[in-house]
Amino acid sequence: MSLNSNDRSIAGFTMAGHALVHWFETAIPIFLVVWLAEFDVTVTLIGLIVALGYAPFGIGALPGGILADRYGPKRLILLCLLGMSLAFTVLAAASVLESIYAIAVGLLLWGIAASIYHPAGLALISTGVEERGTVFAWHGIAGNFGIALGPFVAATLLIFLEWPLVAAMLAVPGFLAVVYGLSADFDSTAAVADDVDAGPDEALSLGDLVTNSRALFASAFAIVFVIVTFEGLYYRGMLTYLPEIMHGLPAVEGLEILPALEQYDIDPGFYIYVGLLVVGMAGQYAGGKLTDRIPAARGLAVFFVILAVLALAFIPVVNLGLGALIVLSGVLGFFLFAIQPFYQNAVAVYTPADSRGLSYGYTYLGEFGFGAASIAIAGFVLEEFALSTFFVVIASFAFVGAGLSVALALGLDRLLDRKSTDAGVDPEA
Repeated sequence: MSLNSNDRSIAGFTMAGHALVHWFETAIPIFLVVWLAEFDVTVTLIGLIVALGYAPFGIGALPGGILADRYGPKRLILLCLLGMSLAFTVLAAASVLESIYAIAVGLLLWGIAASIYHPAGLALISTGVEERGTVFAWHGIAGNFGIALGPFVAATLLIFLEWPLVAAMLAVPGFLAVVYGLSADFDSTAAVADDVDAGPDEALSLGDLVTNSRALFASAFAIVFVIVTFEGLYYRGMLTYLPEIMHGLPAVEGLEILPALEQYDIDPGFYIYVGLLVVGMAGQYAGGKLTDRIPAARGLAVFFVILAVLALAFIPVVNLGLGALIVLSGVLGFFLFAIQPFYQNAVAVYTPADSRGLSYGYTYLGEFGFGAASIAIAGFVLEEFALSTFFVVIASFAFVGAGLSVALALGLDRLLDRKSTDAGVDPEA
């Protein structure tokens, strides 16, 4: 079924926002090496400064969701795009100020602005789009496009231009997206107009926040929240350390790259990693289309089992040839991103429409906030134990997610039916 005009308008607006959030996010690490030389600081200090940008990205999702319910998702997404672009402008000015603290301010502003997007963007899709699964798919593809393109563009421009100019140039698409968004015309509640009693301008007091949060976590959303957190643990742990693991593999070290690029110390494993992200675009699309055909809980269970098996498959494959590693990485990329439309849809299924922003705020607190704990967990495992133990730990996150998803599919949410009814939640998967 083709998208109607309202769905297309929302799809275009949210795809631009999602791509740009990850465009900026993945460009930041490219600047790290330059900043270390430019400001003559330690790796520890620059790491803490960069953490100022990434920490609010997850932590700020909850207040971002609250604000989306209060002011409406379109306003919040426009504020996000403008804030991220201005933050990179501040980064560009840091060279003139010759201050590492200006870098810290710019990254902090970026993290705060970027944290708004996911709860606002997904709330907009869930309440405004009729063909939700299809738009979730295209939305995810746009995010992967930004993830892959951001570091490529930043690294390529840095070969020819000074970093402050590159930072300023990266901000330009964000400003253009703001202009585009101001002209976008759509109904943000077209898919749930009959179910939404409170308009976006109705104030949400502290008491309302506590009441709505208690209602959410007294419903099936509590199960979904834990499921998303374990997906985040798998996602962050695997994607954070897979490039480093590939860097030390004999099959990758023996891979020849273009001689003209060797002078820039480009690791061949980086191309395999980016290829994984590109394949993820197909996974996003396939997963989004399947959400229209498969109940959310059942789909989550299946994909979690596949992800667990793929993590364990790396144990023998890392000792095999390059071809096996590339194939397994591609399959991982497909399923790692194919699962995302399912948990995004699960939030929409198990939450009331008028608390959708709050719901997605909690969702991405679990995904990006609590899920980031696997960076520390997996890092410790890699340092203290064999490589195979790392993949077992990562697989265990997926097995837990699969178990919870099976329980949800079998009717665990019905145990919370009474409280779910009080919260206005539709428990139908």
